Amino acid sequence: MIMLLEVIIFSHQLLSWLARPQEKERLWHIIVVALLILYNLAENLIVMPDPHIPLPVTLQVIINQGFGYVVTAYMPLYCYHTMNFNRLGFHRRYGFLLIIIPALVGFGIYYPLSLDLPGTLDYVYMTTGVYAIVALTATARAIYLQYREDRNRTAFVERWWIFAALVFWCVSPVIGLVLGQPNWVVGVFNNAVFLLLNILLMRKTVKQSRYEYRQLQESNISLAQRVKERTIQLERSNEQRTNAFVNLVHETKTPITLMNNYLEEYIQKHGSNDDLLVVKRNLDKLNNDISNLFDLERYNKGLGIYHHAQVISFSRILEDNLVLYRSYCEKKQLALTEQIGEDIYIKADPEAISRIINNLVENAIKYTDRGGKISVMLEEKEGKVRFSVDDTGIGIHPDQHVKVFEPYYQINTQKRSLQGMGLGLPIVKKIVDGLQGEVVIDSNPQRRQGSCISVWLNGHVPAEEETVTAGYSVRKYSGLEAEGFDLPDTAYDERKQTILLVEDNNAMLRYLFRKLSERYNVCVALNGNEAMKKFKSYPVAPDLIISDVMMDKVDGFKFARIISENPEYNHIPFIFLSAKFSNKDRTQGLKLGALDYIQKPFRTEELIQKINSVLENAARQKRTLLNNTIRALRVMNGELPPPKEEGVSNGFEQNCSTYNLTAREVDIARLICEGHSYKVLGDTLFISERTVKKHVQNIFEKVGVSNKVQLINRLQS
Repeated sequence: MIMLLEVIIFSHQLLSWLARPQEKERLWHIIVVALLILYNLAENLIVMPDPHIPLPVTLQVIINQGFGYVVTAYMPLYCYHTMNFNRLGFHRRYGFLLIIIPALVGFGIYYPLSLDLPGTLDYVYMTTGVYAIVALTATARAIYLQYREDRNRTAFVERWWIFAALVFWCVSPVIGLVLGQPNWVVGVFNNAVFLLLNILLMRKTVKQSRYEYRQLQESNISLAQRVKERTIQLERSNEQRTNAFVNLVHETKTPITLMNNYLEEYIQKHGSNDDLLVVKRNLDKLNNDISNLFDLERYNKGLGIYHHAQVISFSRILEDNLVLYRSYCEKKQLALTEQIGEDIYIKADPEAISRIINNLVENAIKYTDRGGKISVMLEEKEGKVRFSVDDTGIGIHPDQHVKVFEPYYQINTQKRSLQGMGLGLPIVKKIVDGLQGEVVIDSNPQRRQGSCISVWLNGHVPAEEETVTAGYSVRKYSGLEAEGFDLPDTAYDERKQTILLVEDNNAMLRYLFRKLSERYNVCVALNGNEAMKKFKSYPVAPDLIISDVMMDKVDGFKFARIISENPEYNHIPFIFLSAKFSNKDRTQGLKLGALDYIQKPFRTEELIQKINSVLENAARQKRTLLNNTIRALRVMNGELPPPKEEGVSNGFEQNCSTYNLTAREVDIARLICEGHSYKVLGDTLFISERTVKKHVQNIFEKVGVSNKVQLINRLQS
């Protein structure tokens, strides 16, 4: 029964240790249990010697008596680790030897030779007993000294209980001698000692578990409190940043408004031109983006923006606003159809309705390729007004029908030439919600081409005394580009170097084209895919490539990788020109072989100077390669003396070294010794004749001569 109990305890402790292997004290206890089970099996359960066991009687006696000493030999190590005493280091290292060696001598040598079991037991008991007294004394002293140091009464009591169990274990052989047989009495006594150790461990485990539970509860409360405090801090910080952002946007609207008004006045007085239209269009786009940011933050704060108690004609506002977009559709070769019901009225702010119209129509134009169709419809059904914009563009996947109304969300991950900030549809949704309406998206690129966005609002029949609001403004400009989308390449002039511009923003492309076409041949492309076609269509390969990074179809990085892997074109210098300017983007661009990575916005003069320097260096390298090739051919034909062989010295190199001539001065001196003129020296070394004369004067001063003849004699002597 005791063994069954110990097996259960062993299994339970083993599972606990496997679940929490960091509890080393439990591991030492498991070893004690395992040794005790073997002790009970060999010394108490099986009565030895037994003639029915196929082992010699002597060996049976050794096994029967020996396991008790194996357990005893382990006890110093067990006590050292469970009591955490550095003072018992000697007993940890050598205690088992002081028990095992006497047992081996007694049962391994003396007993097999003499077969005197009582005499063997007396010898072993005496020798191990002496060590037991020494070890127990050392343990008691260590317990006392440790208590004096830490004054931990709980640990002190636990250590004394372990010490008491250890004393009982050591006294058990004396009890066996006094009581004699039966042997089970000693076995029960020893197992009772073990049960005491097990109770101590279980008690300690329970206390540790309760302590850990309390610590966990306290840490959870503390963590929850810290999370709450941190959340409050983040909310305050976010509120401060939001307020700062709103203030910045608000402050930006004033200078933009002033610039816009002054520009309009200038255009009215002096007329317009292409440059002013570009400035005006981009200023309006900036103003529109700033207004979207400002209004979105006001919506998020629950502030009202529009006065919806006005009665307006939706039909008239739509017709007035569509005037602006007809020219854009013509430039982009889009078929715009209009179905506008007459005299459709609603109660809303006219500026809000204009904003809905502009956002939906602009998106349709942005995301519809040339040759596509856009249909605008306004109708009234059973008191409900439906305004819809249907296009044949890229479409919106069903998974994005909700996300497109989130601020800053882009419909597609690829960069398009007219891609905005992702604020148009969120503003539309906020306005429609304020009018108790609904926005419905019908689009699935897998089922149909394009998308249809419908806005449902409550209709209104004006009463006789109600006045229809007519005082509203209509946009004259928008962020869309009004120029033609086809920009022809310059005619090839063999006297000029060629630059390939890859840029998806039409205004930026036209600006760079105008600045560079005066001096260079310029061919243009809207993305990397079109740029690759230019290599075949243009008469010559470009001398320099300037490319944006964020483009649809084939972006700048992919285009640069294609060029670098093509042996015909990988020698062409490459410059990135992009608004993406993180360290990662810049490093990636330079790794692809780009000479530079210029950030937008940039200074035009700096960019042009960079282009000039790159092309001049490339041309200089070509001339050097060509001249070296020609010189090598002339040497082969005997027109020029061959270069000096290594190891053959006529004193020239040694003399140049003596006079501390630089490498460039050595080259000039060698050509002078060969009889060439200053002009030939300049052409050969690709420097001006004036620079040659300056170098020659420095050589004369170093060598201490005044003319070429003296120099030749001095260096070749």
